[in-house]
Amino acid sequence: MAKSLSVLLAQASIEDHDETLRAANAEIKKNKNDVDAQHAKAIALLHLDDFEGALKVFEDVKELQQKAQFEYAYTLYKTGDATKAVQIAQASSAKSDRKTQHILAQAAYRSENFAQAAKVYKELANHPVDHEAFDININSGAVDAQLEWTGQGELAQKKKPTREDLEAFETAFNAACGSISRGELAQGEVCLKRAKDLCNAVEDFSEEEKKAEILPITVQQVYVLTQMGKIDEAEQLATTIPFADIKDLSVRYIAQVNSIAASKEHSNPYLSHRLFHSSPKPPVTNQHFSFQANILQQDEYVISLLSQKTAGVASSTEKVIEASPSPSLSPAVNMAGVINAAAHTRSAETEKAALKEIVPLLEKRPNDVGLILTIATLYIITNNYAAATYLLESFFKRLEQSGSASDLDVRFAPGLIASLVSLYTQQGRPGAAKSELAKAAEYWRTPHKSKTEAPSKSLMVAAGTALLDTHDSENAKAAGAIFQSLYEQDDEDRAAIAGLVAAQSIYDPSSIPTDLLAYLPEANRLVADIDAAALENAGVPTTTTLVSEARKRSIAPTKAIAPRSKRLRKVRIPKDFDPNKKIDAERWLPMRDRTYYRPKGKKGKKRAEGLTQGGPVAEEKKVEAKKDQGKAQKKKGKGKK
Repeated sequence: MAKSLSVLLAQASIEDHDETLRAANAEIKKNKNDVDAQHAKAIALLHLDDFEGALKVFEDVKELQQKAQFEYAYTLYKTGDATKAVQIAQASSAKSDRKTQHILAQAAYRSENFAQAAKVYKELANHPVDHEAFDININSGAVDAQLEWTGQGELAQKKKPTREDLEAFETAFNAACGSISRGELAQGEVCLKRAKDLCNAVEDFSEEEKKAEILPITVQQVYVLTQMGKIDEAEQLATTIPFADIKDLSVRYIAQVNSIAASKEHSNPYLSHRLFHSSPKPPVTNQHFSFQANILQQDEYVISLLSQKTAGVASSTEKVIEASPSPSLSPAVNMAGVINAAAHTRSAETEKAALKEIVPLLEKRPNDVGLILTIATLYIITNNYAAATYLLESFFKRLEQSGSASDLDVRFAPGLIASLVSLYTQQGRPGAAKSELAKAAEYWRTPHKSKTEAPSKSLMVAAGTALLDTHDSENAKAAGAIFQSLYEQDDEDRAAIAGLVAAQSIYDPSSIPTDLLAYLPEANRLVADIDAAALENAGVPTTTTLVSEARKRSIAPTKAIAPRSKRLRKVRIPKDFDPNKKIDAERWLPMRDRTYYRPKGKKGKKRAEGLTQGGPVAEEKKVEAKKDQGKAQKKKGKGKK
């Protein structure tokens, strides 16, 4: 006969969850409204890893959701609804409880709210508990890596691996992921090797456990080697991975995709397409993060294009674009815009031909960010920077005129601002670049009704630096406000400190805090390697001397160069051409305009008299004729006498 539930709960231990479940079910049969029995059943199911069964209990008994908020949040987290788990944990009456904080941090991490996860783990680390310190350090490292991947690296607690990180394989692996996310591949490779060595050295692990831990490290190594261009090493390492032994389906899927990228044997796109789709998709409870899913989706589109599935790619990407509001900052949507443009230009052989195919698409999708950036890139490749600049400027103007908060978020998106600023810089327009950065900084500093979070500090630092370069007091104040806000976010940020000191030194040097001045290097340290006496003895060169020397260096020595005779092309040589005969220099003039032309007959001579070509005009000839006639008459008169 089964023991009563109250007795079992009093004697509860890790070994008797099945018996507790049987007793709870027996009590529920007697009274379905027994909340305590339902609670005991849910906890027993959680201990038995029957998370779906536990979720059904919470869904059937609404009262239990309020009574056991921690267990309910944990159940939601384990069944793949991390976003709702965060909401329950935050609303919990025991949200300050340490176990609730842990589930909140894990659920926030899984729901990709990495900033919130970092904040919670920082709070937990500030109030350490001996047996939790190691786990918190591991989880914080994972959060830092994800922050870097999602462009929020300024929120990461560590920017480079520490000695402490290289003492355990878990922390070494997270340090490697952080380095890879920052593009520090060589450092990431070193940390991965260290993680593998440390894992092999763990004495408490069986060989099977070591193998299970080392497989994800090896998968990451293949990715790093591929990114570093070491394809042969990557291919050789990929062949050692037993894909079927990888229990985590999300990791197995990535491993197979990376093996295709690293393999020279899979150059056949149709074979690659089949292998790409052969790996089982991960379950709902273990999906890839968004940035991973976007890349994998992009890989699938590219392999389909290479397999001549152009129409299918164009159709599927167009559905993604149409299902989202335009314009959008979603990486998935904008990636679909780029791939859709590629599908329309699959038959184009040159960049100009591709432009002819996709520019008309702008009439249908004028606010498609992916399409616009693709066209701008093709303009840049064809050295048409003016067209690329006009394209972005006109797009920005349309967004400004709409007045929508979401449209303005796109207008001042850091990536788009950086694109236009780069084009201005390429064309030698620093004033326009600084103006664009200043407008973007002002927008993000001004409170507005937007659901989009403020951008990373890179845009603000660039804007503040550009304002400082103007050496204008008003701009310096604006730069000071930018760097002040960055300093308030992180009082150890060297860029914020340097910018703040530089700005305040322009408009109010006396207001610079003493603690900030301590960060500045001493003047003696800056000139420590300069020998003032040697400089004084060497003298100061005059400007005239420098200019004359520069001119001497720029003027090449004169040499007597024999004139080269021009070679006539065969198509320009007439049939009766004689190379020994001197070419007539006036051969391009009409015959009557040539100096050696002599008309024949009386009519020809009279006609020639009307052609001046710089000679005497008709009136001058009449005057000369009268003079000649008078002379003749005088001669005749003398003869008569």
